[in-house]
Amino acid sequence: MPEIRTDVNSVTNWNAPLVWEGTFDPVLIDSIYKPMDPRIAVAVFAVGKYTRFLKGFLESGEKYFLVDFRVTYYIFTDHEDEVPEIALGVGRNISVITMPSAKRWQDVVLGRMKWATATIDQQIRGEADYLFMMDIDSVFYGRFGAESLSRLSAVLHRAYYKDTHRDRFPYERRPESQACIPTGQGDYYYTAAVWGGYLEDMYRLVRYCYEQSEIDAKKNIEAAWQEESHLNKYLLYNKPTKVLSAEYLWSDYDYKPDEIRIIRISQLVKNYEEVPEAQGRSHIAQWAQHPPFDRKVMCSIPGTANSAYEEHGLKSCGKVTGS
Repeated sequence: MPEIRTDVNSVTNWNAPLVWEGTFDPVLIDSIYKPMDPRIAVAVFAVGKYTRFLKGFLESGEKYFLVDFRVTYYIFTDHEDEVPEIALGVGRNISVITMPSAKRWQDVVLGRMKWATATIDQQIRGEADYLFMMDIDSVFYGRFGAESLSRLSAVLHRAYYKDTHRDRFPYERRPESQACIPTGQGDYYYTAAVWGGYLEDMYRLVRYCYEQSEIDAKKNIEAAWQEESHLNKYLLYNKPTKVLSAEYLWSDYDYKPDEIRIIRISQLVKNYEEVPEAQGRSHIAQWAQHPPFDRKVMCSIPGTANSAYEEHGLKSCGKVTGS
């Protein structure tokens, strides 16, 4: 049975659920959604050297992501031959969408919205009821289930969910950008590495991010955090119907504080010499200048062996320690 957690907020100020471990009954919520037999799409982009993350993402997704539900992984890639063969559960599929290579990581990020908008129109709309957008350089470590489903579900960014005033959120602040959120405004800071919802609601959001970034581009402006900046602007005025806690996107760089009882999916430690474009996408440099709370940089997933990192071409961060 769900418990009353006093260490975290479990509802937003607009009365949407804020989901943490212990605030829902997994058996009950699965029993509500499974009879509906929803079709769930997961869109991931594996461009350039990011194809090395496909195996870990897909294999862990089959173990933890909406198990026993119908899921299709839509893999956007410029190296179709590097998509691994994965043993999939019943009703689960992989669909590969070939896209051109990009020279800058920013072009990949901004191009995601263009390609996702077109693919929803041309293919996904007839094949899915829900859509999740996810970063491929991640691995599932725990249940990511039907409690995540809603009309529009956003995930709190792990760096800014705790003791951070809204004026310290890394919103786009330049008035000339379409993504601008003025100082003094804002609810939360959401990550663009995991977000989902009803297909049509996600289509409107994805198309919005694409169209707003195009308007900026015509003015020679690129929002501070690309589509994440536009995502936060949209969600300020179109509130999520469900907010997922930072359990739903953590990082192997970070220690696990007490309120994070489970890490459901986590961004991997990367070897920036091998994947240099990943460094620019990271908020780590910004945290160093404006740390949202006291942090230790260490591996945080108990029982994660160094060999698991090496298997996927990653640099291990050494000894695994707890918080």
